[in-house]
Amino acid sequence: MKIKEENEIKHLILIAGRKQKDKLLIALSKQGGHIINTFYGRGSAKTAFPDVLGFVNEEEKVVINCLVTHKDADEIFEILIRDFRFDKPNTGIAYLVPVDRLGH
Repeated sequence: MKIKEENEIKHLILIAGRKQKDKLLIALSKQGGHIINTFYGRGSAKTAFPDVLGFVNEEEKVVINCLVTHKDADEIFEILIRDFRFDKPNTGIAYLVPVDRLGH
């Protein structure tokens, strides 16, 4: 049953600053990302006190969507934390949606 879980397909969504786009795309490609799609966005978070809690408003964003296996997703999240510091504030957001849930 573990093999089935490892091969389960997930939809990975990443939101990060545009400056990280090329490095993120290379990392996703190397780590098994499929059908990678990118588009640009503009962050909407505004604050009167940008230094509070280390928040720095960066409006220029890239949104990356791709399909990955459950096993590859675990490794991608490790890379996002290790190489892109996604565990720190104001670096990026990444989350998974099971593909079988996309149509519901």
